[in-house]
Amino acid sequence: MTGWDVPVDLGREAAREAAIRELADPAYPKESWTDRLLGWFAEWIDNLLRAAGQVPGGWLALVVLALIVVGLAVLLLRTATRATRAASGAAVLYDERIRSAAEHRAAADQHAQRQEWAAAVRERLRAIARDLEERTIVAPQPGRTADEFAAEAGAALPEFRADLAAAARHFDDVTYGEAPGTPGGYALLAALDERLRLARPMLVAG
Repeated sequence: MTGWDVPVDLGREAAREAAIRELADPAYPKESWTDRLLGWFAEWIDNLLRAAGQVPGGWLALVVLALIVVGLAVLLLRTATRATRAASGAAVLYDERIRSAAEHRAAADQHAQRQEWAAAVRERLRAIARDLEERTIVAPQPGRTADEFAAEAGAALPEFRADLAAAARHFDDVTYGEAPGTPGGYALLAALDERLRLARPMLVAG
């Protein structure tokens, strides 16, 4: 009789500890985080299928609930993304107060008269953005960054894409980069504002 033929009588706790030690051996492959994620997803799908026959409204109610959950997840993701961008130096375009393009222009001019160039730059780009929103060239979107606005406006007005991107960078520099505003920088934004007021979006033939 060999050693493998000797019966071993272990208690339940001793057997459990022996199994844990055996599975901890490096020779056994470990479950990756992707495997765990797929396992969780498979379990969630299984639970969803089981719940379909128990929820009032059946599949329709579950589909509506799933859409609501997905919508909330997307909203939270976008909010977190914007917060991350703001923390990393991508300035949110608007402050908490809602003002018209004319009000932003007036504020920009007042700052410029007092030689407060950084504030003047911020208000002038806000005037540009609000003007394009009021003219429905870009859609209003609370919480957007200057870079996001420049990308959306540049898609609607391709001939201004480079100037809008440069204006957004200047806005970021004076807002979070602590760069000083200058009369020349403000003059460029004011000139861009005047040119954009005459611009019309490019119509794409169907």
